[in-house]
Amino acid sequence: MKGTCFLNFIPTFLFLVSMAYSAMEVTNVTADQTALLALKAHLTDPHNILPNNWSTTASVCSWIGVTCGAQRDRVSGLNLSHMSLSGYIPSEIGNLSFLSFLSIRNNNFQGSLPNELARLLHLEYLDFGFNSFTGDIPPSLGSLPKLKSLLLEANFFLGNLPLSLWNISSLQTINISYNQLHGFMPSSIFSRSSLYTIDLSFNHLSGEIPADIFNHLPELRGIYFSRNRLSGSIPRTIGNCTLIEEINFSENNLTGVLPPELGGLSNLKTLRMDDNALIGNVPSALFNISAIEVIGMYTNLLSGSLPPTMGLFMPNLRELRLGGNELEGTIPSSISNASTLAVVDLSNNSFTGLIPGTIGNLRQLQVLNLANNHLTSESSTPQLSILSALGNCKNLRRIYFSVNPLNTTLPISFGNLSSSLEQFWADDCNLKGNIPNTIGNLSSLIALSLANNELASVVPTTTERLTNLQLLDLQGNQLEGNITDNLCHSDSLFDLSLGGNKLSGSIPECLGNLTTLRHLNLSSNNFTSTIPLSLGNLAGILVLNLSSNFLSGSLPLVFRQLMVAEEIDLSRNQLSGQIPNSTWDLKNLAYLSLATNRLQGPIPGSLSFAVSLEFLDLSHNSLSGLIPKSLETLLHLKYFNVSFNVLQGEIPSEGPFRNFSAQSYMMNNELCGAPRLQVPPCKTYALRGSTVTLVFLLELILPLIAATMAALFIFIWLRCPNKNVRPNLVNTRFTYRDLEQATDGFGEGNLLGRGSFGSVYKGTLSDGKIVAIKVFDAENEVCCRSFEVEREVMCNACHPNIITIFCSSNAVNFKALVIEYMVNGSLDKWLYTHNYSLDILQRLDIMINTASALEYLHSGCSRIIIHGDLKPSNILLDEDMISRLSDFSISQFLKPDGQQNSSGPSLFLGTIGYVAPEYGIHGMVSTKKDVFSFGILLMETFTGKKPTDEMFGGEMSLISWIMETLPGEIERVVDPCLLRNEEEYFHAKTTCLSDIMRLALMCTSESPVERLNMKEVVDTLDEIKRLFLRNISGDNPGESNLEELDPNRIRNNMKKFVKWRRETLLPNLEWRLPDYQYETNS
Repeated sequence: MKGTCFLNFIPTFLFLVSMAYSAMEVTNVTADQTALLALKAHLTDPHNILPNNWSTTASVCSWIGVTCGAQRDRVSGLNLSHMSLSGYIPSEIGNLSFLSFLSIRNNNFQGSLPNELARLLHLEYLDFGFNSFTGDIPPSLGSLPKLKSLLLEANFFLGNLPLSLWNISSLQTINISYNQLHGFMPSSIFSRSSLYTIDLSFNHLSGEIPADIFNHLPELRGIYFSRNRLSGSIPRTIGNCTLIEEINFSENNLTGVLPPELGGLSNLKTLRMDDNALIGNVPSALFNISAIEVIGMYTNLLSGSLPPTMGLFMPNLRELRLGGNELEGTIPSSISNASTLAVVDLSNNSFTGLIPGTIGNLRQLQVLNLANNHLTSESSTPQLSILSALGNCKNLRRIYFSVNPLNTTLPISFGNLSSSLEQFWADDCNLKGNIPNTIGNLSSLIALSLANNELASVVPTTTERLTNLQLLDLQGNQLEGNITDNLCHSDSLFDLSLGGNKLSGSIPECLGNLTTLRHLNLSSNNFTSTIPLSLGNLAGILVLNLSSNFLSGSLPLVFRQLMVAEEIDLSRNQLSGQIPNSTWDLKNLAYLSLATNRLQGPIPGSLSFAVSLEFLDLSHNSLSGLIPKSLETLLHLKYFNVSFNVLQGEIPSEGPFRNFSAQSYMMNNELCGAPRLQVPPCKTYALRGSTVTLVFLLELILPLIAATMAALFIFIWLRCPNKNVRPNLVNTRFTYRDLEQATDGFGEGNLLGRGSFGSVYKGTLSDGKIVAIKVFDAENEVCCRSFEVEREVMCNACHPNIITIFCSSNAVNFKALVIEYMVNGSLDKWLYTHNYSLDILQRLDIMINTASALEYLHSGCSRIIIHGDLKPSNILLDEDMISRLSDFSISQFLKPDGQQNSSGPSLFLGTIGYVAPEYGIHGMVSTKKDVFSFGILLMETFTGKKPTDEMFGGEMSLISWIMETLPGEIERVVDPCLLRNEEEYFHAKTTCLSDIMRLALMCTSESPVERLNMKEVVDTLDEIKRLFLRNISGDNPGESNLEELDPNRIRNNMKKFVKWRRETLLPNLEWRLPDYQYETNS
């Protein structure tokens, strides 16, 4: 009976145990759910994925990003990578007790890591890379017994390396690169034999690499310590890591010799030791490693020669970069046996002898840099020269031979070089003969430099086929003849240098059509005639050098249109007449030389408007009158020379004039001043009875007053007469009927657009000229006030990037402005219309033009002007895609002290999304209002997203959306047509776009005080463009061969920007890229 009762009890017991176990399982699953819901509560999800999916009505195992184990219904994996999430990790994360995989890579998580992560005892994979975590790395992570991969790169972690991390016996991969770790590197951290990969690059670690570091790493495959502050020598024990494949110790302060044991690492594929201070020979055994693909040791102090068998045993070598050392001897012809070589950089060494023609057998070669050595080429038979041999390298994109005594000619076969050749540099190479006409076959050329050689004859007419050319440097040769129009066919020419030749004739007018030109050097030739007026069209020119020619005539007034010019040198010509008084309101001009001409008349006081002047040379002319005292305000002036003129009166003594010596004033017999200047002391006369002084003053001042009044009258007449401005419309008056006929009765077919204050029509005048006619609602008082404001602004603003007014009609019942018609419409059309597109450079140029116009409105006019309604529809584009700022109907004038004029509009005016917060909330008006709008415009131009896009709402705005992507995911927000991963210059583009977005964020700071001013914005955009052009045109940012593209006059405030760019919390990932980008054939 008892046995029967016991048997009856067994099913009941099992049932109770099952129920208890099920209850425990439910409790544990509930704990996982609670932990995940706590995480969700600490997050911001712009796409609302988690709020809509992580619901208590569904099983936690079905949630997005969640994986559950097969045996137990517990969370084992959590992957929230690339979801644009922001927020913090709560302590409840430690309750996911069965979690083995955790990744939140590429988001914007912030704050410090919770110590509760140490409770995840099953965790094997932890990836928090590319976020914004701060603080120290918790030592408690060393308590994770099963962890294999720890990825914390690209955050803002501080402090020392936690020693406890190396308590993890299972650890295989650790990546804490791109952070701000500091301190020394103790040897105990490398005591785990399981380690495969160690990446501590891009931190601030210092001290020596411990000598015994490699004694306990038998499984090591990759070690990366680049861009730290490590010193001392490389331990020879590195030879113990026989399985290692990649070593990168670049950009430290390492000294000593390269360990010979490196040659015994038979599995080594990549060795980078660039930018250190290593000495001695390169171990010859390195060149016997058959697996090696990349050898990078540029910019060290290595010496010795290359082994004669180099290349025989390197079938996989793709990059050989030994530039910037002290290597000597010859380049072995056996290098051609390394048949997969794509990049060869042996520049800046002391190699001698012939360049081996066998290099022409490297069929995959894309970059060849042999610059700055003592190499020669076969000269007796041009067909055997290195240039002929390179015709076999059909993938070649860049060739650098500069500063080598090649002593050869350019063969006819020069035109047979790779059709993809983009850059050819052979300046200072003792080249002789002619430039062959076959050069026109190199249609992909971007940069061609043959400067400082002995090339003769003429510039080939076939250069007209080089339509992609950005840099042409032929200066310092013996070229003769005229410059023909063939040089004017490139739409992107940035630098044209033909100085130091024997060119003659007149300077072609067509050079004024090269609107992309930033540097023009025609100095030291035999040019005659006058300076072409068309040069005034070069609105973006930075450096203009026409010195040492035989140019005559007067200084053209069009120079005042060179608003961004930094250097102008017209010295040593035969220019005559007076120096125009109205030309020098050039805020960026730092260098001006008019020396050794035949100029007469006074020194214009308007030179004081060139506030950036550092160098001013007016010597050896026939200038008369006083030295203007207003020049004392040129605070940056360091060099001043007016010697050998006929100046008179007192030499100014304040400001920069305190530092100038007697040499500045020699041979001006009527100057007076301080004894140290070696001139007589000035005599002081009483006004009564001083006839001489009075006559002198009358003779000097009255002509100046008359000239000033005449110039002012002419300027006002040309700029804004009541009905006319442009010379080609002078004396033309339009009636209402004229405008009605021009627009077909203001018909819908000619309607270009409608706005708050009126409509804009396209009009064709009786002479065929096409204009735009903006008609205001004359019955609306606000519209009439806007008409008056816009007319006043446009009549006072004269800038190449501001729309021009031709005339206005101010009748009682008809108010209209006749303005320039822009054939390419608005920026808004180009951003949002199908089949219209703009590349990065076009957008950047448009933004630079727009920023220049705003800078002029804020600081270049007689009154401060606030545009007030900056947006893409108000940026118009002419036939050359040069932008014009338009629509000043809600603009406001500020007094010199920055206070608003009472005459400006008092309503809340502007476009939602573009208006600065201080204006929307408090009605505050300042130049920083336009800066904010420009920042929004900058974001919109490069993302293709309006600030009012439906994706923005709540806490998500265009600004916060951009902010979340920086530093690491710029490709997520930019216009997709600007970036494609397979593009050749992908990394250069991402760098440029990241800089642009950072600038935009600086413009849109919530506090107006923290925003830049428009001058700083213009300077920064110019620098961003210069860096971008350098990155797509040169190979090594540290040793750019496109130095001619650099204006060599980076403004002071750019130092602040560069410092900010370099020290921004997440260093730019461009630093991690190899110096040469090349395509693979795989």
